[in-house]
Amino acid sequence: MKPSTSYLACLVPLALAFAACESNHPAAAKAAPVAPPAAKPAPAPVAAPKPAAAPAPALVLTPQKGWVVEQPANAMRKGQYSLPHADGDSEDATLVVHYFGGQGGSKDVNLKRWASQFEQPDGSSSEDKLKSSTRTIAGLQVLDAELSGTYVAETAPGSGVHLNKPGWHMFAAIVETRDGPWYFKLVGPEATVAKWAPSYQAFLSAIQPGS
Repeated sequence: MKPSTSYLACLVPLALAFAACESNHPAAAKAAPVAPPAAKPAPAPVAAPKPAAAPAPALVLTPQKGWVVEQPANAMRKGQYSLPHADGDSEDATLVVHYFGGQGGSKDVNLKRWASQFEQPDGSSSEDKLKSSTRTIAGLQVLDAELSGTYVAETAPGSGVHLNKPGWHMFAAIVETRDGPWYFKLVGPEATVAKWAPSYQAFLSAIQPGS
C-alpha cells in the first residue's frame, strides 16, 4: 500500500528540520582551516657606513727634483727625504718635516734645542752663532734658522747616544698652520747641504695650505 500524498507532505518538513539540526550539531560542524601566521617582512638591509674621508693636510708639500722620497719613519713625520751627497762627501743630507699634533714648544725653545745639537770647533756658543729670521709664505708665518758646526744630536730622542759629525750644516724652519706648527729640518755635510740649499728654499717657497 502506497503512503498517501498528505502523509509524504508531512514527512518532508520533518526531514528538513532533522537535517538542519544535524548540521548545527558541534560534532557535525567541520573545523574551519586555520590560516598560517603571516610571514614577517624581512628587515631592510642596512647600508654600511661610508668611511670618513681623511682630513686634508694642513700643508701641501712638493718634493724637489733629485730628492729621494722615503717612507716616514713614524706618524709624526709628514715628509722624509734623502738628498744625495755632493762630490767629496760620504753621507747624504736628510730633510724631515714633523707635525706634533699642534704641540712642539715655542719658537724660542726650538731655536735653543737646535743650537744645542751643534758644537763649535772653537768652543764658542752655538746659540750665539745660530741665525734666525722670519718671513711669510703663502700667507703663513715662517721662522727660518741656520747653523753649522759639529752635529752632536742624539741618535734617537732620549737615547743618550750622540752623533759626532764635524763640518755639518743645518737649515730649519717652523711654519705656522691652521692646525699648529710644522717643523722642517735639513741637516748633512756642509757641501751637500750647500748643493741642495736652492732646492730646499724652492721647497719651502712652494708650500701651500691644505684645502
